[in-house]
Amino acid sequence: MATKKRLTKLKCKDCGRVNYYSNKPKALKEEKLSLKKFCRWCKKHIEHKEKKK
Repeated sequence: MATKKRLTKLKCKDCGRVNYYSNKPKALKEEKLSLKKFCRWCKKHIEHKEKKK
């Protein structure tokens, strides 16, 4: 039986744009996902946090 993947939006901490989508592991269900990624509008590596749906 196929399971649905949980896609989460990752929003830039500085400019607030949604730049990335990621699959959230089931182990981090309660915690918000936070990754350091490159923002092409800010042109630097910045922390991207999970956005509300």
